[in-house]
Amino acid sequence: MKFAWWIARRYLRSPHRPPVLRLVSWLATAAVAAGVTTLVIALAMNTGFRQVLEERLLGVTAHVNLKHAGGSGIAEYPKLIQQFRALPEVRAVSPAIYQTVLVASGGRARGIVLKGIDPALEPESNDALRKIISGSPDFSPDAAGADTILLGRLLAQELSVGVGEYVTVISPQGRLTPFGLLPRPRRFRVGGIFDSGFYDYDTGWGFVTLPAAQALAGTGDVVNVIEFRLHRSDQAPAVAARVAAAAGEGFLTSTWMQENQALFRALRLEKLVTGLFIGLITFVAGLNILVVLAMSVTDKARDVAVLMTLGARRQQIRNIFFLQGLALGAVGTLAGLLLGYGFCWAADRYQWIRLDPEVYAVPYVPFHADVADAFWITAAAMLISAAATLYPARAAARLLPVEILRYE
Repeated sequence: MKFAWWIARRYLRSPHRPPVLRLVSWLATAAVAAGVTTLVIALAMNTGFRQVLEERLLGVTAHVNLKHAGGSGIAEYPKLIQQFRALPEVRAVSPAIYQTVLVASGGRARGIVLKGIDPALEPESNDALRKIISGSPDFSPDAAGADTILLGRLLAQELSVGVGEYVTVISPQGRLTPFGLLPRPRRFRVGGIFDSGFYDYDTGWGFVTLPAAQALAGTGDVVNVIEFRLHRSDQAPAVAARVAAAAGEGFLTSTWMQENQALFRALRLEKLVTGLFIGLITFVAGLNILVVLAMSVTDKARDVAVLMTLGARRQQIRNIFFLQGLALGAVGTLAGLLLGYGFCWAADRYQWIRLDPEVYAVPYVPFHADVADAFWITAAAMLISAAATLYPARAAARLLPVEILRYE
């Protein structure tokens, strides 16, 4: 193998190679580098979007939810909260009421998700309440007795309301009157505006206190979910199983993974498809190595015949061109990894590619290059390079010295 590598290196570095062969060798190496670079950048962008989306999603949603199996409210929620707060994996437990309502102001209206919360417990488990950009998370009623509501930044802009102004919230769970079922309206004062950085949240969510939400829904002192925030989000399945067993029959648990299963499955599928299609670029680029080696075999046919006449075995001849192709692939792969990871680091650190946060969930394109991706990208690129060398290397080993040297 040392002999084969020595000859292969001399062929690659020889100043006497034809200019066309040198040019094609450089182009083949550059093509492999370009394919690897593109693959690294595409996968890093996909991973970056997924991680940022997951991070922001977990900032405003619970890791584990506990509900009644029949969909009825949970009346014994104070006792359950006290019980589950002692679990070592649990960082915070809070009750909540969710309902879809219509919020209106000044002739403008928008359907939103209204969440009733305990102001003393919710800030421990919801990043949105720690990102108040105007007003404060103080839910105290005003002098007229109007309850307080917190709105997302984009929702407040759409309704053209600010802190201290009033909105009307209309619940579809109306009250029965002699004239039929009438919607239940309620007036709220805007006490604060939050900016969670999550577009859907900032455009379609609001917060009120538990008593205000219960009065609006007409349900009494019950909640429809108990939410758990964990120290580690990946422990959600195990904690959900323990909570379900401790709560007893009639309760169901769900995790953030189950609630957003379709979203993350789509992101994983997107990464797979992106890797496959851009991987074809690397495959086509690797075929250039076959052209280089085919030209090299033709150019070095006389040298191969002399080597075989002097006693070189066919396996050694095959290894010479095999190692030559691997060297071209290795240089291209290494250059592609350096360029790809270097671009990802700089583009993420300096936020080169800006986005409209009102359209996307982030203000810039995040690039998070995964080290694990580098291993399989390297393996795939080298495998393609090795496959491209097989035919020319075998053709070189089958050369007949007598036929080549007959007219020399």
